[in-house]
Amino acid sequence: MERQPWRARRSAAGCRSIVLRRAVAGLRAWLVQRVTAVYLLLFIVFLLAHFLLDRPTSYLAWHAWIASPAVGVAVFVFCAALLAHMWVGLRDVILDYVKPLAVRVAALALLGLGLIGLGAWMIRILWRAHG
Repeated sequence: MERQPWRARRSAAGCRSIVLRRAVAGLRAWLVQRVTAVYLLLFIVFLLAHFLLDRPTSYLAWHAWIASPAVGVAVFVFCAALLAHMWVGLRDVILDYVKPLAVRVAALALLGLGLIGLGAWMIRILWRAHG
């Protein structure tokens, strides 16, 4: 049987494309982890500074502050960044240390469902604060 050189090249190119896709996915996860970490840190510093310099004196003052649109958006972005940061970090731990495929898939599914539930709970809390 005659060897077909174009198949070897096509196979090697396919392999390179898979490696490139994985590298891009790894870079995306790395970038999400870093960007969310920076936002989380900045938001926590903002909260600490705000509460050290201008403490709410009553529940009504606290509610008025948290119900303001700018703070509401910042808290929502904080919650989204926290969920994304948790997903990337815990997903990487599961992928690195859980070897049996069935257990890994189950752990990732439970993690995803847990984070979706946590996100829904956060949205409910924020919705009530603004309602």
